[in-house]
Formats: sequence, structure tokens, C-alpha cells
Amino acid sequence: MKAAIVEKFGTLTVRDIPEPRAGDYGAFCELLYGATCSGTDAHLIDGHQPFASWVRCPFVLGHESIGRVLRVGRRVRNLRVGDLVTRVGTPAVPGYHVGWGGFAEFGVALDWRAMEADGVPATEWHGSRWNRVLPAGTDPAAATMVITWRETLSYLLRMGFGADRTLVVLGSGGNGLSFLVQARNLGAATTVMIGSPGRRAQAERAGAAAMVDYRAPDVGAQALAVCPGGFDFAIDALGRSAQANLGLSLLRPGGTIGVYGLDEAEVRLDAGRARGAFTANKNGYDEAETHEQVMAMLQAGKLDASLWLDLDRAYPLSEIGAAFAAVRRREIVKGLVKLG
Repeated sequence: MKAAIVEKFGTLTVRDIPEPRAGDYGAFCELLYGATCSGTDAHLIDGHQPFASWVRCPFVLGHESIGRVLRVGRRVRNLRVGDLVTRVGTPAVPGYHVGWGGFAEFGVALDWRAMEADGVPATEWHGSRWNRVLPAGTDPAAATMVITWRETLSYLLRMGFGADRTLVVLGSGGNGLSFLVQARNLGAATTVMIGSPGRRAQAERAGAAAMVDYRAPDVGAQALAVCPGGFDFAIDALGRSAQANLGLSLLRPGGTIGVYGLDEAEVRLDAGRARGAFTANKNGYDEAETHEQVMAMLQAGKLDASLWLDLDRAYPLSEIGAAFAAVRRREIVKGLVKLG
């Protein structure tokens, strides 16, 4: 089968590798679509820390893929032929490691519920709880966004975000836009984005009351003009000290700052930038825990993948490098990749 391989850090190619084996609890899947991630995927390609410390080259890239079950192992009870499953990847095959392994023609989903019920140690299935069946009729191309939606919703909820709260998001990539949309879905009073002015239309569509150019000399003052008392929450979607500390300076006393991105291996907060006491969020996220909420939002029309993806233009797997290049040039928010 064909797969997108990081042969060495900085080099992404597509080549033929062996098909994976599913095993007793596995469902062998045809991978249909995947979406590029300008955070995790890009860092894996480039070999940024902390990723370079645990992934080994050559490896199969990708973690935002949707698969369709073709056949199941003898102990599988909760996955059926024809099911669409989220975040399917290929496990390690001879000669290749995995960076989640979603950019391939075939992959394996685990029936982790059956494994749990049968007493299989949690270490063997806990990391596969994101393999979830999608409702019948779900568009598999649009469903590649489910991974981002689940992650950002979980992060917001673990921060304590809720109705009538205010939020400033620093970073206008796919994750930043998802934070805006999910905050709106949770009943936010006001949201503001600080990022690239080229993303103004997307930010407004995502519900932002204002889009502030991150390069503006008075960027903080422009954000506070929308929320003079300071924001209840700030999220650095990039993971950079300068961005995080700008967010910290925009919090109201008692507010919460969260660093979601990983552009820098270590982000340092300068408490002297704060307007008063603050909380630094360290609760992270658990993508699997918000699946049902995201499905409900999707079916209610509260999530629209076209904000992030051009659903009419899918890059073939052979041109995945072009998709990542377009993202890096900020021509698109995320690239949709047709895998099968």
C-alpha cells in the first residue's frame, strides 16, 4: 500500500510499504480521507521537540484520518463492515515506525471496548479510544475535522470555559479557529482572535467579535478595546512564549491562561505581565471524552467543516507534500487528502 513517510526529519515522501495486520481485536480499514495538521504533523515532519524525542524515522505520518471497515478480527464485537471510524492509522509494519500513521491507504481500528470488557490491560487499548464509529450518512471528508473539534472542545471544558465567558485566542490556524467555534457553541459572551489578517473572514465566520493583526504595535490595546476589563480566558494556540505572555497580559484578574500549541519546546510565562492573580491551565485534553458532544453539535449543524477545508478539492495522497506546502504558505487553513 502507499503511505506518506517521513524518511528523515524534513523529508516527506510517498512510497509503498507492507499492509498492516489487524489482529483479533482489530478492524482492517480502507482509509478514505485525512486532513493536514499545521501543528503536530508539521512538527513531526520538521523534527521539532518534543516529537523528535519519541518518534523514529522512517515513520508513517498522520492522525486526522477517517477509515471504512473492510473486515474484522474474531474478537471484534463493536465494529462492523462498512462502519466509518475516526482517527484510524496504520500500526508499525516491517521497516517502518508510526507517527500515528493516518496518511496511508489502509489502517487498523481497535475494538477497544471489547478489549476493555475482556480484561485486556488498558495499556494496550487506552490510546485507541479515539477510534469511534460515525453516524450513518456522515461525510467522511468533512469528518476529518472531528479530531480537531474533539481536542479543542475537551481543552476548553477542562479549562472551565462555559456560557457567558470571554475568550481571546492567539493564533489563527485550524486549532485557533476551532477554539472560537467551540467557545461559541458553549455560549461564549465574547471571543477575539489575534492572528493573521488574512484569516479575518474565517475568524468572523467562527464568531469572533474582532480580529486583531498580531503584528499591530497596539495589538493588546485593540483586543482590550473589545473587552476592557480583560478576558476570562486566553489560549495560546501556537505555543510560543511571546504569544502566551501577550495572552497573560490580556486576562482579567483571576483569569485563566492556557498554552495549547507546541511551537516551542518550553513556554515560559512572565508573571509580571499579568494584571493580577491568574491560573495557568495544566489540564490538557482527552480527545475521546468529547466525541458524543461533537457528534451532537455536528448533527445540529453547529460545526461546518468548510470553514477549515475546501471540500471540493482533495489532494491525492501522491501530492500530500503540496497540501502541506499550501498550508505553510497560508493559502489554506488545512489540506484535505484523499487516501484511497
